[in-house]
Amino acid sequence: MSDAYLKLRATIFATIWDVLDPLEQQIEETEKIPYDIVLPALRECGAFGLIVPQEYGGAGLSMVQYLPILSEFAKIQGGIRAMVHVHNSFAHALSEIGSEQQRKEILPGAATGEKSLAFALTEPGNGTGADLSTTARRDGDEYVINGRKWLITNSDIASHFLVFAKTSAKEVSALIVPRDTPGFTIAPLPETMGCKGAEHGELTFQDVRVPASALVGAEGEGSAHLERALEISRVFIAASSLGTAARALELSLKYAKERVTFGKPIGQRQAIQRYLAEMAADVYALRGMLADAAAKWDDGRRIPAESSLLKQFGLEAVGRVTDRALLVHGGIGYTRKYPIERLYRDARLNWLEEGTPTIQYMVAARELLNGYTFADAFDRVAG
Repeated sequence: MSDAYLKLRATIFATIWDVLDPLEQQIEETEKIPYDIVLPALRECGAFGLIVPQEYGGAGLSMVQYLPILSEFAKIQGGIRAMVHVHNSFAHALSEIGSEQQRKEILPGAATGEKSLAFALTEPGNGTGADLSTTARRDGDEYVINGRKWLITNSDIASHFLVFAKTSAKEVSALIVPRDTPGFTIAPLPETMGCKGAEHGELTFQDVRVPASALVGAEGEGSAHLERALEISRVFIAASSLGTAARALELSLKYAKERVTFGKPIGQRQAIQRYLAEMAADVYALRGMLADAAAKWDDGRRIPAESSLLKQFGLEAVGRVTDRALLVHGGIGYTRKYPIERLYRDARLNWLEEGTPTIQYMVAARELLNGYTFADAFDRVAG
């Protein structure tokens, strides 16, 4: 890898452990991210523009380069990871599906952290896709949006929102809505189980007017945009699962060497060794799956089945690993003396981000039943 990339990664890793990780106790106790510290630190190390194309001021990293950085963020306090993930994920989505005008308006600011695009899909009374109740009605040179969204991550800091709405009885479209648009209000939701400090707010649109140029692509392309954005973002969630799992394994190995009962470290006991080996197997398998998916995406290939299977395996793997980490640490792991308790809670957001397990099973099975096949590393070597 290039010297420039290695320098960027080293700078970000130093910021993660020297500046951000020490904030864990404060964030967990206050359930607020100290933006006065976190945002300048992320801007200074370049964490906001990681997968924004270089022509818009970003680093333009490949997926092979980006995933290890996102995984490192997932080792520390989860609210920070969630914020960084959503910002980068949907800046990247805009670079692929947005018009040139939209990219020029938002991406340079996104690369520096001055602007941020949040993803507004989930609704309190409906499912996604054709079941959405939020509407966008064309009125001359404008669209008029009415409806509600909730659980919208980064709703407290986003400058723009990528809103999915019905533009006809059967068509879903995507529009960009600036934060300060009249009729658009944002309210916080109750605190979450884990990933403390990351805001997942409720949005209300009451006759919100945006210009026709706010439409992303054409009317009715919302579902295609959604699939494209979520396809790679599911890989990002799996990378987050890897970081959390790897950290839990690291802490468990350390504890197994230090904790002594009946005159010897618990790591010498076969039961504990089995837990550690099972944890390592999940980490190893998840890392390999991520490398395969990232290489395919960087080759310009779509990965609809891989992304859903990877997201699903990742959440199951990090669930097993954090379960076993708690068993290795025993009762003290249930307290906040060690980060295990937080990692356990933070990991559970991975069940829900970018689609629940039932959605991942449905997407993967649909692709396979339609004839989708995997071209893996063995095929590339053979070719």
